Amino acid sequence: MSSCAQNTEKLTSSKQHYENGVFKNLEMSYDSSFSTFLSNVWAFLTDKTENKIPEDNTIPIVKLTSKDIENMPNNSVVRLVHSTLLFKVDNKYILTDPVFSESITPFPFVAPTRFHELPITIKELPFIDIVIISHNHYDHLDAPSIIKLKDKVGHFYTTLGVKQNLLDLGIDTMKVCELDWWQSCTKGSLSLTATPAQHFSGRGLFDRNKTFWSSWVINSSESKIFFSGDTGYFSGFKKIADKFGPFDMTFLEAGAYNERWKEVHMMPEETIRAHQDLKGKILFPIHNSSFKLSNHAWNEPLKKISKEAREKNILITHPKMGEIISLLKYKQTQKWWEQQ
Repeated sequence: MSSCAQNTEKLTSSKQHYENGVFKNLEMSYDSSFSTFLSNVWAFLTDKTENKIPEDNTIPIVKLTSKDIENMPNNSVVRLVHSTLLFKVDNKYILTDPVFSESITPFPFVAPTRFHELPITIKELPFIDIVIISHNHYDHLDAPSIIKLKDKVGHFYTTLGVKQNLLDLGIDTMKVCELDWWQSCTKGSLSLTATPAQHFSGRGLFDRNKTFWSSWVINSSESKIFFSGDTGYFSGFKKIADKFGPFDMTFLEAGAYNERWKEVHMMPEETIRAHQDLKGKILFPIHNSSFKLSNHAWNEPLKKISKEAREKNILITHPKMGEIISLLKYKQTQKWWEQQ
């Protein structure tokens, strides 16, 4: 049995962060105009930073079978790509921001292509009880992946406005739970809450910030998990911790950052600060090592975040793609990005 705190009003239910037909951040504005987009693309294309793309087979992958997924221990997680995580909690499977496509943009001439093989294909995955979509950017809402997944998913949980994106892909309206910040859905012993984030949205030239973005809290009978989606650093992390923390593991973005857009993507030191604000026990950095989305070297995020964590005595885990680990017990993983 599942229940959903659905919004029955139009999107104006978010009075604080919805104005003149668009959503907005509460703390810091970000210029997400088309001119800024073009400027960032030009900087991206002309940047001379070396090592932005790893050599073939640089990133180690643990190949998984259907049996491996079926045998995942309860309270475990595996990272498959980018921000795509597969959790097994209370013997239910939860998949976040599924991106299984080889490239992720509507603009083929600048299409970021995946650095590595997939640990497992969609076809090999078991029935997924819940899919979480944090926002509608192409590296988080991947239409081809959603279409392939739709018949083997129980429910899709997302934030305001994104439901229509899913309906356009053929998802049954009864399978979508759409939430505002601080609203929750429950499924048996699981509770999922959309929590604040500082980002923006849009899949084309004319829908900028027409849909919302959020981070997510996943509460099970034995674990508390925080999934950041995409976000800049802001005071909201402390408020989330006050309401839901401390967290057994935080899954925080650490990659695709740049001073040009630091309002909506955290710099490495800010990821550490966010983890501390959230009162996290173990930090699991995500949003790196899969696609070229900024001007830093592909492995720079991992080098910087691990150094910051060591200096702050923070438990940090860096499993390989496809490496299954416990959510509740710290596993000291290899610095695989330094061994290539």
